[in-house]
Amino acid sequence: MKELLGVQLKNWLISEGFSDYWAVLLQSVIAAIIVLIVAWLSDFIAKKILISIITKVVRKTKTHWDDILLERKVFNKISHFAPAFIIYSSASLIDHESWSNFVENGAYVYMVVLAIMLLDTFLSASNDIYNTMPVSKTRPIKGYIQIIKIFFYALGIITIIAVLFDKNPLTIIAGMGAFAAVILLIFKDTILGFVASIQLSANKMVNIGDWISMPSKGADGTVIDISLNTVKVQNWDKTISTIPTYALVSESFNNWKGMEESGGRRIKRHLNIDVKSIHFLSEEDIHKFEQINLIQDYMKEKKEEIQSSNPEGEIPVNQRRLTNIGTFRKYVEAYLYNHPKIHNEMTFLVRQLQASEKGLPIEIYVFSNDQEWANYEAIQADIFDHIFAIVPEFNLKVFQNPTGDDFQKLMN
Repeated sequence: MKELLGVQLKNWLISEGFSDYWAVLLQSVIAAIIVLIVAWLSDFIAKKILISIITKVVRKTKTHWDDILLERKVFNKISHFAPAFIIYSSASLIDHESWSNFVENGAYVYMVVLAIMLLDTFLSASNDIYNTMPVSKTRPIKGYIQIIKIFFYALGIITIIAVLFDKNPLTIIAGMGAFAAVILLIFKDTILGFVASIQLSANKMVNIGDWISMPSKGADGTVIDISLNTVKVQNWDKTISTIPTYALVSESFNNWKGMEESGGRRIKRHLNIDVKSIHFLSEEDIHKFEQINLIQDYMKEKKEEIQSSNPEGEIPVNQRRLTNIGTFRKYVEAYLYNHPKIHNEMTFLVRQLQASEKGLPIEIYVFSNDQEWANYEAIQADIFDHIFAIVPEFNLKVFQNPTGDDFQKLMN
């Protein structure tokens, strides 16, 4: 039908006295103008009328996924096919084989590009829709979406090359086998990232929203994005660290998700006690410590136990006796046990570590029941403020290397 219209237009121009050359030229120009006008009208109708109607309908629906498709402009990209298809199907109106093939191939390539862009946008919208579901927190699919995009981009490029050089796409694909090594080298990071994405997802090693720390990459914060090649971490100082996806598989990192899900956050700190200040308790000391509410029961129990086990007249060195360091440790245990911000159902230790030239370390190993960073740091500070201040009450001293003040006192 299109060819018949072109022939009729050409014959009419010849009948009007135009030569064959000018008749063909004018016929092609008139056909091109008509096709462009029709294409413009189809584009106008698709964008201004159909898209407006679709937009109004989508805004009124209760579903959320169609809003995402609208925001990603999926429908707008579909509308571009209308003028492209009209130009492609009308290329035969040009009564010149070379020009007709040029227009037809150009329109075909344009539609392939549109198809790739449409698929890219649709896949991105699909990922956005998936991210609205609870399962996306533990099973991100962005890496898989990117692999599918790469596949379609490669397929589109091969199709365009086949059209431009008038070759069979299968022939081009077969010829690319010789460049497999080069392709593997070019896409090395992509291939490694794809494999790493599968491992991360299958083993649930890291998810969006997890707090991870990876000192080798300078990362310590919340995972905000997991893609095929990179994982983005927003550090606590609000900077963004970009880590290669495969690095999370090949190197070690800490995922604090378990801590966050446990309901507690570990406090593991110690203070060094000057060994020279450690001694047995005197009767005066015992009486003094019996007045401390937190260890009243402990002191009473220990006092009775020692009195019953020590024979009368035994020299002190052979007797069981309380020490100020042991009493202090029990006080710290009682203080922490009664602290409203300490999780008593998780690991709870107040222990001695190996003594060194810096004194005897008393380590606190407990968990706070508030995991928020600022609150957690405040809890630690409050606990150690109290502990450092209470140490002298047990006739103990905190070990500290000599300072300029100490040397000044010696000189005086």
